[in-house]
Amino acid sequence: MTEISRPKAVFLNPRTPPHIGTLILMAGVSAATMNIFLPNLSAVAEHYNATPAQAQLTVSLYLAVSGVMQLVIGPLADRYGRRPILLISAVIFILASVAASFAPTMGTFLLCRMLQAVIASAIVLSRAIVRDMVPADQAASMIGYVTMAMSLVPMLAPTFGGLLGETFGWQASLHALSLLGCLVLFLVWRDLGETLQVRQATMGAQLRAYPVLLKSGRFWGYAVAAAATSGAFFCFMGGAPIIGSRVYHLEPSTLGLYMAAPGIGYLVGNFLSGRLSGKVGILKMVVTGNMITLAGVSVMVLTSLIGIHSPLTIFGLMPLVGLGNGLALPSASAGMMSVRADLIGSASGLGAALTIGGGAALSALAGVVLTGATSPLPLQLVMLGSALIGVVALLSLRGARGRV
Repeated sequence: MTEISRPKAVFLNPRTPPHIGTLILMAGVSAATMNIFLPNLSAVAEHYNATPAQAQLTVSLYLAVSGVMQLVIGPLADRYGRRPILLISAVIFILASVAASFAPTMGTFLLCRMLQAVIASAIVLSRAIVRDMVPADQAASMIGYVTMAMSLVPMLAPTFGGLLGETFGWQASLHALSLLGCLVLFLVWRDLGETLQVRQATMGAQLRAYPVLLKSGRFWGYAVAAAATSGAFFCFMGGAPIIGSRVYHLEPSTLGLYMAAPGIGYLVGNFLSGRLSGKVGILKMVVTGNMITLAGVSVMVLTSLIGIHSPLTIFGLMPLVGLGNGLALPSASAGMMSVRADLIGSASGLGAALTIGGGAALSALAGVVLTGATSPLPLQLVMLGSALIGVVALLSLRGARGRV
């Protein structure tokens, strides 16, 4: 089969594929939307006279809507193209960010946060765009490089958000997101040429593709492995602000600095993914990443069980979890999107929905198990369970042939 000739990317030319910097910014703003806000959850609760559990809903509801929404984004992008979906998503995100900063009640604020979740399309479609452009092994490598640069966001955004909150108030993070959304809108408009080559005839045909993907053992193996290993991270993101402020009494700026720890490992993991995925193979990369995540969480639990309690027992070991995620997720994403060449967007959206949906559930569970907790052990046990599920899921990939 003759490979389709694709034009070379030219920056700020909307008739060519996007520059890698545009893909990085798209994915980075999506990650920042959740991370930048975490150190200010206590301030939000105080402003609206809400409980910590209600404030934590800003994380779990955001993740839940992201997961549900991506079930639609993938088919829409395979039907109408990557570019129009990203343009519409950026406009909605900007309006939601501005509205959230002026929300009069906690309910209105939560609604705006859920609308902000539309920016998650940037992560899903940045991966689909990469897969449009290159084969599976090269896609894992390129996704690794994109997320390597994007992984700076989890390192910097919480610290930046904490400093903004202490200096200008918690709404300052929302103003920053509004400005970043405007930048994304400009770059998608001026730099992102359409990369979709083959479009499905109808939305119904796209939605009917989900049962096809769900019958594939190979898709499920990669999807569950990705959801479980990232679930440990999402659980941490939902529970760490409670642990940091309620158990260790950390200031927002200090908490933001501690919460940058996973990003260090994530940066290294994605760099290694970019270098090694094409040589080692995507399955070995996913296995290695999941095992490192399990090892990091296991050490956390052990330190708590023997009575060692300090911020370092949870935050200091999170770079291992970040490293595992950085190694596993690019290859798991490429594996999911390689089940059917004509369903790349649908596979990316469905896989992301499973990953983020699981993360939302674990984030909410973190708030429940930490109610009245005096140590991080309940949170660490939930993280351990998630990591174990990922390792079990990988066993299915050894024999699965993904009958589709």
